[in-house]
Amino acid sequence: MKSLNKQYIGGQWKDGTSSRKLIDVNPYNNEEIATFTCASLNDVDEAYRSANAVQKKWEQTNPVEKRAVFENAVKYIEENKESIENIIIDELGGTKLKAAFEMDLVINILKEAATYPFRMKGKILPSPVDGKENRVYRIPVGVVGVISPFNFPFFLSMKSVAPALGAGNGVVLKPHEHTPITGGTLIGKIFEEAGLPKGLLNVIVTEIDEIGDGFIEHPIPKAISFTGSSKVGKHIGEVAGRHLKKASLELGGNSALIVLDDANIDLAVSAAVFSRFTHQGQICMSANRVIVHEKVYDEFLTKYVQKVGSLKCGDPRDPETIIGPLINERQVKTLTNLIETGIHEGAKPILKGEVKGNIVEPVIFTEVTPDMTIAQQEMFGPVVSIMKVKNDEEAIEYANSSDFGLSGAIHTSNIERGAEMAKRIETGMVHINDGTINDEAIVAFGGEKNSGLGRLNGPWSLDAFTTLKWISIQHTPRKYPYS
Repeated sequence: MKSLNKQYIGGQWKDGTSSRKLIDVNPYNNEEIATFTCASLNDVDEAYRSANAVQKKWEQTNPVEKRAVFENAVKYIEENKESIENIIIDELGGTKLKAAFEMDLVINILKEAATYPFRMKGKILPSPVDGKENRVYRIPVGVVGVISPFNFPFFLSMKSVAPALGAGNGVVLKPHEHTPITGGTLIGKIFEEAGLPKGLLNVIVTEIDEIGDGFIEHPIPKAISFTGSSKVGKHIGEVAGRHLKKASLELGGNSALIVLDDANIDLAVSAAVFSRFTHQGQICMSANRVIVHEKVYDEFLTKYVQKVGSLKCGDPRDPETIIGPLINERQVKTLTNLIETGIHEGAKPILKGEVKGNIVEPVIFTEVTPDMTIAQQEMFGPVVSIMKVKNDEEAIEYANSSDFGLSGAIHTSNIERGAEMAKRIETGMVHINDGTINDEAIVAFGGEKNSGLGRLNGPWSLDAFTTLKWISIQHTPRKYPYS
């Protein structure tokens, strides 16, 4: 990992030109992983200019050659799975299970992006004007700026980088400062080894204080893709809007998993535990709130608490560990403050683990009402609110009582009952008899309300990273109203 501590600009690995240092730290044992010399605004400018200089040639490259780059990237990941797994474990505290899960997601999105060069299709449309032929071409926007988060950095960087490249664009990637390798320079290395033209993909590692809004405001990128908090996403959307740039914003969540009175309780328990505690609950789609019908509440709660209590916490390198560390001390402090707020507001912690360094052991709250802070805010950690409801209407009301709307789930033996409820839940995605954590490379992914704008994956990523051009051809002389 120490060899990936450089900026990747113009096809060259080099230090940034800022005087600021960024120290990459293992969140489990606080050992230093690598030190970066941060990029400056001059480096950002060089990266965007590099991508722009190469983009037109890449746009015109034969689709078969483009596809080969993505196939090579998949091959590189498969041949280096163990090394990449170790990077995920050490840099962000992901467990072995999480690392394998994330790599599978990355491979799937690369395989989907490999098809994009063959899907840049145009249309020929009729015209009310005699002798006119209307052609509509799909073309790349040019250069895309990508900003990724710390929780699933390998995948959530690749989720925008690969489709943007597949659609014929150049890309500048800025990973989160806590995961500069997994979310940034590792991806640069993969595409370098895969044969991507030098300069087309650039990776900028820096602190926000160093570059401010310069990454978004730069005149070259025509689209910005951001994954992260709602607060930051709103700011990025505002800045992008002022500069008339397309913005794809995948933001926070406060997902509800609903268990109805006819649910398979054992399945619901498993889905709810997976949906809350995978990667320590540091997933935007995590089920922060579990809403349970009163008729099955006691059975569900007993089994749920038993299963959660059996989850092993500790060293993410241990194959049996399910809950590893949060990304840093600040996140731990934020979460523990929310836990104390929940207790102060009257929620009952029927399971309350200890805090050991950056590891927060599971906390299960009952007697939670929709107006409580822990029910309203995104809990980015292994803390869950269990809420009892009397009927379907109250379950829908509780689910919709959040300002977020990313994912959700409903457990019921009556599929149509679940589907009709799902239509009424104000969220971008709802999964029936499954967990809230799902992301498939060909299905529209995105949220409502404070959970973001736009959709990614499949044809929706093509829409995000391309634009349409109308070219008309007048085959016969047109008669004008005056001459």
